[in-house]
This record gives sequence, structure tokens and C-alpha cells, in this order.
Amino acid sequence: MVAMDQRDSLRTMMAEHTGTPRDDIGDARMTAFKLSVARALGPYASALLIDRRYGFRELLDQRILPGTCAPVLAVDTLTQEPGGPVTDTALDPAVNPAAAATAGVRALKLLVIWRRDRHRDSRVATAARFVELCRAAGLASVLEPVARPTPEEEADGSFRLNDAIVEAAAELAPLRPSLYKCQVPDGGAGTVSGLAAEAARIDAVVDVPWVVLSQGVDPAAFPRAVEAACRAGASGFLAGRALWTSALGAADPEAALHGPCAERLRALGEIVDRHGRPWWDARPAGTRRGGDTA
Repeated sequence: MVAMDQRDSLRTMMAEHTGTPRDDIGDARMTAFKLSVARALGPYASALLIDRRYGFRELLDQRILPGTCAPVLAVDTLTQEPGGPVTDTALDPAVNPAAAATAGVRALKLLVIWRRDRHRDSRVATAARFVELCRAAGLASVLEPVARPTPEEEADGSFRLNDAIVEAAAELAPLRPSLYKCQVPDGGAGTVSGLAAEAARIDAVVDVPWVVLSQGVDPAAFPRAVEAACRAGASGFLAGRALWTSALGAADPEAALHGPCAERLRALGEIVDRHGRPWWDARPAGTRRGGDTA
């Protein structure tokens, strides 16, 4: 699956890869790139994730995606300084799940910035509400926790990414989202066997289908990371940067998207076909719900 819901982060990436001042990257340019990604990669993906502000309406109105690629809508509002990382999220009150379902959306996605701080209970409550809203609307729910250190952990060096990924999964996966989307252990560095051993810790605490994201992983290492995760029990990937970043600074972005980027997606799909666990095998018998598939 292809992630194309980046907002301010995409503006920053486009500026960095093209040499254009960040303030000169307009909304229309971002939207155009997102739709180009959808046209080029949609035929090779089972789903494409996009945000409400940049390209969602055009994606549906122009019927850009083939019937084999499900549209997924991000319903998170992001707390993010210009050029900086996302520091917190919330449910977007402007999104109506029932209306999204009527428009043709098949799933909603919520990003949660997970930390060992005093807001943990509040984040769990928000995630639980998100899952229930999706279920009530007959939509699949994609829950995406991203583990980050607290200021204290960052200062004393006590933060361990792999432990935090597993702890977040143990806390949030029991909410039973349709799909759990998580970080790659060790940022994708290491051998397939080593990464698979760490990914098995995730699989041990997640009893719903799960996939990995590509943020923080060197694009060259992502195929190895996907194989490792799938060998450990993952059902695939939902990635953005590892798929289309190279097109941002290309002399001909369209050619890059339809050529090397599409080939990369096809190759990753073949890895999933060889090593991934189908989502229907990831749920205990009798736990599936009518709105749980994208």
C-alpha cells in the first residue's frame, strides 16, 4: 500500500530535493505531485492513503485509482512546526466517516505519536474512539502509532526504539483496529534474520493484521526490512518515502514515478507475496467484523 498523506513534511521534502525555497512550494504543487503518485503507483497497490487537504477530493472526483486500489483517508490533524517533525495528533473533527464511506473511501487512518508520558491514557482513548467510529461507518481502521522518546529519555539516552515499538503495540493493538501500522525495528538496519527476530516481538503482541511503514528507514534497506517483517508475521507494508522520494528531485518526475518508483513497488509487492501472511490468517477465527476489510 502507498502512503501519500504527508502534509508539511512533503513541502519540506520537495524543497530539499528541488532546491526551491520552502515557502515557494505551493499547495497546488503538492496536490499535483500526490495525484501523479496515485496515477503511477495506484495500479500496483492494494490501497492508497491520502489526506483531506491535498488531493483527496480530486482523487475521487477524477476517479484516478483503479478498482483494485482502495482509497484510504487520513483523519489525523497534525501538530507540527514548519520544517519540523509531527509532535502530536488528534482526530480531525471535519471528517465525517459516514460521508467518507458514501464517497467511496474504504478505510480511515489515524496517526498516534506514542510516548511514555502522562498523556498515554488520553491517546488510548482517542485511538479507541477512532476504531469505533470506523466500525460504525462500516470502514476499516488503520491505526499508526509512532514511538518517540520523552524529553527525559532523549536527554539521558534511555530510549530504546524496539522496546517502545513493542510497548506501544501491546497498549494499542488490543483496541482491535482492522490494520495495525508500525515502525520497522532498528530503523531497518541489520540482517533479515536479526530484524525478523525483533519483528517477532511485535507479532507476539499484535493479534490483528499488521504492516510496516517506511519512515526512518533508508530506502535501500526497506526491501530487506519488509522481508524481515513478513517473515515474522506481517501482512505487508504501507509506505511512502521509500517508494516515491527519488521522484521529487528527478529531472522528469513523471518518468521516475512510472519507471523506477513503480518497479520498486512491484518488487516490494513480490516480497510480500513470497513471505507475507494474508490478513485473513492474522485474525483468530470468529473475530472478523463486517467493516474490517479494505
